[in-house]
Amino acid sequence: MGQVSGQISRSSASVFVPHAASPQEVMDVYGTHLKTGLSEAEARARLLKFGPNQLAARRPARLTQILWHQFEGAVVLLLIGAAAVAIAVGDWKEGAAIGLVLIINGAIGFFTELRAARSMEALRTLGNLTTRVCRDGQTSLLSAEGLVPGDIVILEGGDIVTADLRLVTSSNLTIDESALTGESVAVDKDITAVAADSGPGDRPCMAFKGTSITSGSATGVVVATGLDTELGLISKLVEEAAPEHSPLEVQLQNLTGQLIGFTLLVVTLLGVLGVLQGGDVALVVEASIALAVAAIPEGLPIVATMALARGMWRMAKHNALIERLSAVETLGATTVILTDKTGTLTENKMKVHELDCGTVLYSVSSATHRLEGIPTDERNQQKSCLNDILTAGMLCNNAEPSQNGTQYIGDPLEQALLVAGHAEGLDKSQLLERFPRVREIAFDSTSKLMGTVHRVDDGYVMWVKGAPEEVLAASSSHLCAEGGPAEMTAEDRAFWNSRTNGMAARGMRVLAVATSHPQTPDAADYSGLTFVGLIGLYDPPRSDVRNAISQCQSAGIRVVMLTGDHVVTAKNIATAVGLTDGEATVVEGRNLPPISQLSDDQLIELEKADVFARVSPAQKLELVTAFQRSGQIVAMTGDGVNDAPALKQADIGVAMGLRGTQVAREAAAMVLRDDAFSSIVAAIREGRVIFRNIQKFVMYLLSCNLSEILVMGAAIMVGLPLPLMPLQILFLNLVTDVFPAFALGAGEGTKEVLERSPRDPSKPIMTRAIWIAIVLHALLISSATLGAFVIALEYLVLTSQEAITVSFYTLAFAQLWHVFSMRDPKSGLIINEVTRNGYIWIALGLSSALLLLALFLPVAAEPLDLKILPRDAWFLIVGMSLVPLFLGQLLRSVSRAH
Repeated sequence: MGQVSGQISRSSASVFVPHAASPQEVMDVYGTHLKTGLSEAEARARLLKFGPNQLAARRPARLTQILWHQFEGAVVLLLIGAAAVAIAVGDWKEGAAIGLVLIINGAIGFFTELRAARSMEALRTLGNLTTRVCRDGQTSLLSAEGLVPGDIVILEGGDIVTADLRLVTSSNLTIDESALTGESVAVDKDITAVAADSGPGDRPCMAFKGTSITSGSATGVVVATGLDTELGLISKLVEEAAPEHSPLEVQLQNLTGQLIGFTLLVVTLLGVLGVLQGGDVALVVEASIALAVAAIPEGLPIVATMALARGMWRMAKHNALIERLSAVETLGATTVILTDKTGTLTENKMKVHELDCGTVLYSVSSATHRLEGIPTDERNQQKSCLNDILTAGMLCNNAEPSQNGTQYIGDPLEQALLVAGHAEGLDKSQLLERFPRVREIAFDSTSKLMGTVHRVDDGYVMWVKGAPEEVLAASSSHLCAEGGPAEMTAEDRAFWNSRTNGMAARGMRVLAVATSHPQTPDAADYSGLTFVGLIGLYDPPRSDVRNAISQCQSAGIRVVMLTGDHVVTAKNIATAVGLTDGEATVVEGRNLPPISQLSDDQLIELEKADVFARVSPAQKLELVTAFQRSGQIVAMTGDGVNDAPALKQADIGVAMGLRGTQVAREAAAMVLRDDAFSSIVAAIREGRVIFRNIQKFVMYLLSCNLSEILVMGAAIMVGLPLPLMPLQILFLNLVTDVFPAFALGAGEGTKEVLERSPRDPSKPIMTRAIWIAIVLHALLISSATLGAFVIALEYLVLTSQEAITVSFYTLAFAQLWHVFSMRDPKSGLIINEVTRNGYIWIALGLSSALLLLALFLPVAAEPLDLKILPRDAWFLIVGMSLVPLFLGQLLRSVSRAH
């Protein structure tokens, strides 16, 4: 079906069957051209017509859903039950007050969770996919949402297909379609048309949205976007998956459930005890309600949500984008980082540093990219060899000039080759006019080679680049000084191996280039190549890596390099960045035995290596498994499609956001937006801080609530009047629990957080030591409160209501001062991470103001049963509320000294 003036309508696009038509017919129908693509004006018009290329996006959390979430769960049911019991025994005021506090607590939770949800939604927008598109004859990176039917899309290994494409060129292309068809084996693709009634799994000429390129390269025409794609049709039929909950959140939910069970048991026992002692039934019921209210940390889920969201935003500011919540807590437990070299430890700013023609070794200026110190006559003598090396580097290359022509788009190594060739007067577009490309043999991680076939005169020429050892193995001849090819002898191979090692010893990444003249463009292999020369590229270490590695070592985290680069190059970089104090221990991939065959002792010995060089993606996966087998928590960096299995296997898969393939980013738990190793270290620090903050506020909340239980329980057991009313306890939980806990959750940690060993991930969030601390602090606070209550009754001879007011304020301020006991054990007594936290002082000021207002405002004082107190009572309150803080710090100092 043809188009008028290059326009395409939704109806005509739906009738046409792209997989049954030839590539040219498809381009004609969609009004596009392989070399130029659509114009920007036409693309904008089609975007308005067809809409953005997106599926039904993950719906933002609905306000009603967030609101309902505040009033579901066993905690709320227990409090509702307490209110119902109060009303049943005739205490309407208390029942209504519990209901009011539930509403206030729900409102706080609603606005907190809403902010956290919107923060998480904003974080997800930072990871949008991009696609290489040709428009107006220029190749550029475009947001996948901006694709329209008729766009020409360029695909390479590791890309995620972002729209349904009809392939028009293809080279060794295989696609993982498991996300769409369930087929576990990658599917070979070509450009041959198939029957119109073929199913999605039987269309080799199509690439579908959501699938991933496992190898090869291709160019395709966008034929469907958004909900019109095959994946879009399926997405209309499925419900959105349930939201993810991290193990830490599950632990907190389980803890809450255990607390409810504990509460019901204690309430029942004390209620029975009160009745058996002959107590007033109404009073026993009132005390039981108070105990039930005291035991539940209502703010626990709210604060946990906010702490995770805030922590993830802090990580994002450090260029670490968390893809899975479980990664947050695992980061703090990481014990070993298996890191790539290029772009992570180095700047990934490749520059051609040396060219080796065999007879002459040329240096390349880092400033001008031109050959340095070469006399003109000598340069002319070697012009043929130099020209062949640079031509191979420019033609066997998928990088392209940007729209402004001053920069390049593509792999940094290939960009460096274009820059070097351009500096010597070569132009890729002119070379392609002279040698039109007819076929590409895409880079393969197994062969470590890439080739392109070009038409020349009446025949073909193939240019090849790749790992020196692989190019040498495929070469049967080499260019000699006289210019013609000569047979490649054993001595020649030894010579070139020596030159390769020399470049690698000088810290360069080494690339070999070769050529051949195949009889047909469909030559199946690389055999019979003529070796041309070597290219040495230098990628300097990042300036911040040495310090970041030092921080890892101080934090008890080993850093091990896994790279496909040459052994000597990897060893030099390892030494330069301080990976080890002495000479780095290197294991080469070809000498690496199958991990499954190693004994435990051999495994321990293997893991002592600092560098694993020339390793394949399969070996990376084996090494991740090996370190995990010995009990390590492994963070693994990767950027290629073949790194995806290792990234998934690792406890923390870390993908590169700049140079990483989309497949790698999809497989990872964390994406580095700047590809910097230091960002991993910053994220690990934040992970530790988040986990420690959660421990602190859980410890704070539970010790405060336990102190309320002990106050009430002890008073019942010894026959004292109730020192607190149920509504007072609810008010305390609302005021002295939530705001300081929020402040603790927002803490930024101590400077020494990276000077400690990683935590054991098998241990629960609440360790034995933390439970002991909770009980001790609760005993101190409850003892001080009961002491103040007794003194108020017996020595100050206050009324019952006045004594209750004394115990209420003693407990309230003791809990507020208790926040200072949450400092790190190794931090200073006065200056520490708690006192430096501005949110703490805001929380204390706000809580104190609300407590005092409750006394002096009749509308609050009456339902809370609070009475104006004499001055002596306030001296008692202040003095007794400070006792737990001082005794707690004294006990901590004695314990630490011991």
